[in-house]
Amino acid sequence: MEDTLKQLYKIVESRKGQHIEGSYTCYLFEKGLDKILKKVGEESTEVVIAAKNVSKSDLAEEIADLTYHLTVLCVERGLTFDDIQGVLQERTKKLGNLKKFHNVDKNS
Repeated sequence: MEDTLKQLYKIVESRKGQHIEGSYTCYLFEKGLDKILKKVGEESTEVVIAAKNVSKSDLAEEIADLTYHLTVLCVERGLTFDDIQGVLQERTKKLGNLKKFHNVDKNS
């Protein structure tokens, strides 16, 4: 999977700043950050809906769509998968990091 994600990133990165007729990736970059963010939001919602349903294949499709749009967002903002991997590696070192919730006295 790592190779597939790296290949996806390279393809998306190569489309930034280009105008290729019919390229959805180029269209997203041309429309800018707001359009990219809108699509990330839409795809996130579709993942949630698909997760509530039974079909694993539908969920896989929606997660793939979200992954693609997140990749476009990363390229747009100059964030690499190595940056994300570094954060995830740091997180694996944490133990017992469940946030503690406390009761708030709503009467005060």
